[in-house]
Amino acid sequence: MQATKANNMKVKYEPHPLIHGCDDFWTWNRRERSPEVDLYGNSFNTAYFHPNWSSGTAGVRGTRVLNNGKYFWELHLSQRIFGTSMMFGIATRDARLHADSFTNLLGEDYNGWGLSHKGLLWHGGTWYHYTKPFRENEATTIGILFDGVNGTLTYYKDGKSLGVAFRGLHEIKDNLFPMICSTAAKTEMTLSGMKRDFVNLQDRCRAVIIKCIADKVAIDELLIPPRIKNYLKEEMQPFQPMHQNICKRVGSI
Repeated sequence: MQATKANNMKVKYEPHPLIHGCDDFWTWNRRERSPEVDLYGNSFNTAYFHPNWSSGTAGVRGTRVLNNGKYFWELHLSQRIFGTSMMFGIATRDARLHADSFTNLLGEDYNGWGLSHKGLLWHGGTWYHYTKPFRENEATTIGILFDGVNGTLTYYKDGKSLGVAFRGLHEIKDNLFPMICSTAAKTEMTLSGMKRDFVNLQDRCRAVIIKCIADKVAIDELLIPPRIKNYLKEEMQPFQPMHQNICKRVGSI
């Protein structure tokens, strides 16, 4: 699980990785976060760090298990970009979510892989130069592409690929989750643009059906075998997208 330096060649513009995949639905975990992280917004997709003042480092994990799949998500960082370390990446459940000191929390040990706003990759307590430091007090968008098949993690900044950051992630046996953290007071990151790759045609069909179903109770009312009901429920999240125009098209077929 070694980090690699970003390619110095001109970066390729790729604003929407997994464009042919399906929308993914997950959010920040209300139970697995620092007490210095407030969650709000549509389905708790915005993390607000150190609401009053900061005396340490606060983190929060996402609800999505990443292993073996291909996932992409974006983080919109407010213009308050400053401090010791604002980080984005992935971690196991053993990674700390709070520290009473200003530190690079994500990647301080072998349970996390992270990029800081200073352009450094962290893993195993070691840092590597990866990209230019972010401009302070200037809003930006960070994209993260996790490829569990090839075991890579790639970052994007404002729609441009920064190159592969970490490799060997397919060898990790523990569950991996998205994670973010910050040392700076009153900073926020908003989750959006979540996509995942289709595993097969069956998975693609399930994604279409789920968009038309309100909750697990509605699945139980379907006149289909129990095994298929359970398969649909595996993908059902605590919340659903508000726009379901696709259901009208499906119903008219």
